[in-house]
Amino acid sequence: MKKRPVFPIFALMLTLLSACAKISLPSGEPLPALLGFATPTRTPFLPLPITPTPAPPTPTFTPEPPQGVFLWADSLLPAALLQSLALPVDIFPAAQPDQAALRLEVGDQHPVSRWVYALVAPFPDLPQGVSSEEVQRSWRGERAGPYGAQPLLVDESTLAVFSALWGAPAEGAVLPLPAADLLTYAWEHRPAWALVPFEALDPRWKVLQVDGQSPLWKSFDPAGYPLTAPVSLNGETALVEAVLALYGPQAPSPLLASSNRDPGKLTTVALTGVTALVRATAYTMEQRGVKYPGKDVRDWLLEADVTHISNEVPFARNCPFPNPVQPDVRFCSDPRYIELMEDVGADIVELTGDHFQDWGEEAMLYTLDLYKERGWLYYGGGANLEEGRQAAIIEHNGNRLAFIGCNGKGGGFAQASANHPGAVVCDYAWMQAEIARLRAEGYLPIATFQHFEYYTYQAQPNQERDFRGVAQAGAVVVSGSQAHQPQALEFVGSSLIHYGLGNLFFDQYDVSQACRQAFIDRHVFYNGRYIGTELLPILFVDYARARPMDPGEREDLLHKVFAASGW
Repeated sequence: MKKRPVFPIFALMLTLLSACAKISLPSGEPLPALLGFATPTRTPFLPLPITPTPAPPTPTFTPEPPQGVFLWADSLLPAALLQSLALPVDIFPAAQPDQAALRLEVGDQHPVSRWVYALVAPFPDLPQGVSSEEVQRSWRGERAGPYGAQPLLVDESTLAVFSALWGAPAEGAVLPLPAADLLTYAWEHRPAWALVPFEALDPRWKVLQVDGQSPLWKSFDPAGYPLTAPVSLNGETALVEAVLALYGPQAPSPLLASSNRDPGKLTTVALTGVTALVRATAYTMEQRGVKYPGKDVRDWLLEADVTHISNEVPFARNCPFPNPVQPDVRFCSDPRYIELMEDVGADIVELTGDHFQDWGEEAMLYTLDLYKERGWLYYGGGANLEEGRQAAIIEHNGNRLAFIGCNGKGGGFAQASANHPGAVVCDYAWMQAEIARLRAEGYLPIATFQHFEYYTYQAQPNQERDFRGVAQAGAVVVSGSQAHQPQALEFVGSSLIHYGLGNLFFDQYDVSQACRQAFIDRHVFYNGRYIGTELLPILFVDYARARPMDPGEREDLLHKVFAASGW
């Protein structure tokens, strides 16, 4: 990678002090007042070439050098940090550190920014995380942890930042690559790991936990995270303190971004598989309590900013007591069971399921009223075809999400029409055009399907055709809500397809071991971008309740699903 041009920071003083001059400022007075300035106006930060082009000579005017404070910014600081700089009128860029009274560089002497990095691996890699001790030992060439035998992939800036913090890496411990090549190289040389700034995250990366923390999490604490790099404003103490008072991290117009990770720009979405509160699941709820099925997974669902439930079955006032061995497949749910959806924090309900029409029009409209009373959005079905086709829009922390879905079986499974409620049949040409429109308007489309059920880990050809089509149209996440067991995953560009998640609340405990397995998918969005997904595997312990898998169970499931994915 070519070395960046050096960037300035900003203007604060009127007279340029020589390198050997001592700076003395009276305490308690604003810096502009000391300099005879009004409050400085802000101007966008612009790079200064290391070798400036001389101004063309003119017979009538000789340019004077700028008068003020000069600041040098290390050109190997993260690009996004340098781009965030905005200069006051009295600070100028310096090409070299010895030409500047102020320096912006890695260190914690006078921190003005804390830049968060993520330790990542290709999405199909199995390790969940490492310790910070293992990372630093590997940096020193000691080959520690699950990736210790592999060089840590970094770009030139990241290498410079962590060399300043940890010292130069041992020979062969890291492999510097252009930033644009890191992801492709890692996928082609699995197992592999890399260290990237938070703003460089891509869904094809798996973010590894470090000391039990991940910057994808809402609970993330940058202060206690070992991969947060401090950046300081250094120089003569009095001058630095005066600048920080005016333009530090807490000032109304700070010099630069205080971090690359703002929790106010983060949104998490929990997508789930089949919910059908019927038969043996409903019978168990009657015996053990309505909230029993969510007992062990509710924290995952409650933690999400947006929790999606694909409830296939209508609530009905006249629904009979559940029969755990019911022979037919015409379903309804007691209205009391909606307490389970409330308890796990439902926000949006998918209505593409095969059984939404089972109990007739009155039950469907009653169910929609129950959702509306709770302020829940729904999509993929509705009071009529037009309503069911509409994407459900959620805006959270600046992220604009659009949920859209349909039933791929059609026929008696998707009966919404101009005048009747039901699930919406898939019109793929229309859906793809609608997804493209939403994407063009700045939304991040999340497409979910009730498709044909296959009891295989592998996706089938008709699934691949339909799911890929909506991903290519612009859906950032495509999720199969129909599968009763986990199925394969695939990336189309940076869009993630998960062909089937398995059951969330349904009674197929005795069908097969695969039907006892399932996923909750936690998708993460930041500042208008889809940046990553965590797979949260669960295992059913009876006909109603699932629990988080232990590490061995998780690894066994991921082996099967990733093999079915061709990974």
